[in-house]
Amino acid sequence: MVKKSNVYTMTGDRGETSLAGGRRVPKDDVRIEAYGTVDELNSFIGVLDNLHNIPSEIKEYLKIIQNKLFCIGAYLATDHPANTTSKAAGLSETDIARLEHVIDELDSELPPLRAFVLPGGSRISSFSHVCRSVTRRCERRVVALANDSYIDPNVIAYLNRLSDFFFVLARFNNIHNQIEEIFWDKDC
Repeated sequence: MVKKSNVYTMTGDRGETSLAGGRRVPKDDVRIEAYGTVDELNSFIGVLDNLHNIPSEIKEYLKIIQNKLFCIGAYLATDHPANTTSKAAGLSETDIARLEHVIDELDSELPPLRAFVLPGGSRISSFSHVCRSVTRRCERRVVALANDSYIDPNVIAYLNRLSDFFFVLARFNNIHNQIEEIFWDKDC
């Protein structure tokens, strides 16, 4: 019988971890922050996906997004040689165009935006806003990494569109469930 490996390795007990390829870096390295935030976003999407009343077509698309985020995480976890360019496997301009198409479909059913929307409304909308804000942090961490290392432009573009998707999804869910949007009152 083969012995199951331990989940814990103790190799990170001194505040370091390994990138794909084996190079050891501090756990607060900008690359670790970038793909760690992608992982956090993926976890929040898992929560969103399990909320009651998510339409089946949205559930299916959330799974696609989660898989794309795994591709992005794997890409970010890989230490690429200096002065080289590399593409994120499993992510292309087609994926960005598909995301834009889904955004446009949802947005076509919404009234024009007349003010800043406050996060809230239904549970689905509230968690969509959490995913939106975590996506923005993801994007900031990846841009910070791009200041030091080449990052496939599709990664940043995909994350940028993804935050728009979650914003539109939040609005879509509230409107379709007759939940009044909450607008910023600058005078309150």
